[in-house]
Amino acid sequence: MRKLHWILEITNRIIGNINILTAYLWGVKLGIKNKFYGRTHFFKTKNSSITIGKGCTFRSGTVSNWIGVNRPCMISTQEKSATIEIGNNCGFSGTVIGAFKGIKIGNNVRCGANTLITDSDWHLDDPRASTPSEIIIEDHVWLGVNSVVLKGVTIGSNSVIGANSVVTKSIPANVVAAGNPCKVIKNLAQIEH
Repeated sequence: MRKLHWILEITNRIIGNINILTAYLWGVKLGIKNKFYGRTHFFKTKNSSITIGKGCTFRSGTVSNWIGVNRPCMISTQEKSATIEIGNNCGFSGTVIGAFKGIKIGNNVRCGANTLITDSDWHLDDPRASTPSEIIIEDHVWLGVNSVVLKGVTIGSNSVIGANSVVTKSIPANVVAAGNPCKVIKNLAQIEH
């Protein structure tokens, strides 16, 4: 058992270094002490930016998170001048982040398995699609497993988004919100961090 653990640890270090190299090659600004379990995919359009703070964890694959990660983490900008800013000490498990305009994620944000954060409808050539709109996720937010955060949304600090929720409108700070569409279901006392 120890030998298996050692092999997995060495494999994760190698994959982590590959992820760091890939981020560098794509021009991603990557802070220190980030951890990668499995392959994280980066894509950055010319004249856009992706900045990731320090101490973040990216879990890509079924053995990296036992709750059911079924895809790798993917972080991409899709248009010129699009920005993705991720703060410090955030955790992502099979999370997809796609920006056409701008996505800002604060510090200490937890994104449960298979979460999706996107500021666009992705089919910009379709007349039914509306214009991309920025997303802000403030500090200490927790997105439950399979949650979807859509364009134009702000999620206030210390809020929790329930599993399988679809966030289509802004959510205030210090609440629990859930559902499709996501609605506030409980107020929380402000948590000191």
